[in-house]
Amino acid sequence: MAAIPGVRFTGSPGVVREVLAEAHVRPQMSYVSLMWPTAEGSTSATPASRHMPMEASGADLVNRVWEALELPGEAMDYHFVLQGAVDRLWSGRRFYPEGLELLEVFALLDLELMEAAPQAVSFDTGLVPASFVHVTSVPRLVMLLEREGAFTEALEVARRLAPFEQGEDAVARLSEKIGALAAEATVGGAA
Repeated sequence: MAAIPGVRFTGSPGVVREVLAEAHVRPQMSYVSLMWPTAEGSTSATPASRHMPMEASGADLVNRVWEALELPGEAMDYHFVLQGAVDRLWSGRRFYPEGLELLEVFALLDLELMEAAPQAVSFDTGLVPASFVHVTSVPRLVMLLEREGAFTEALEVARRLAPFEQGEDAVARLSEKIGALAAEATVGGAA
């Protein structure tokens, strides 16, 4: 993922890229699509997208995400890895509460990826997408920050999501909450 222009991701903590089995796999052109070599032959699925088993959870899930971000893939692959991790960490928060901190890290990485490569979350194939897929990772972070009372941070994230035609309702709601709290503080301070 670090190779995507505009993404400030410098690498996964604790992962030695060279040790990963598929870190140096390169695709081959087959007709009009890229095919990735595997032990069974070849597939159109990138190493990054294939690295995430459905049953992964908790610390295993977190390790697999960090590894997947080091493997060859496209921006869309990394988006789905990050979004899937956020969804699974949220679902498993009772059994792995420390995952909530990583949920925030992965959602912010996903947002940065979206900002750098908007085509990763678009139906359009052009460089300037006109329509976007529904993203779940970043709205989940906005909701979590709002629940924690971190309204300013939630508003900042929601505003960054708005160019993707999502989060406008959160921007309005959070702006109203922040305004009401400011008004309350002003009235309370004057008394």
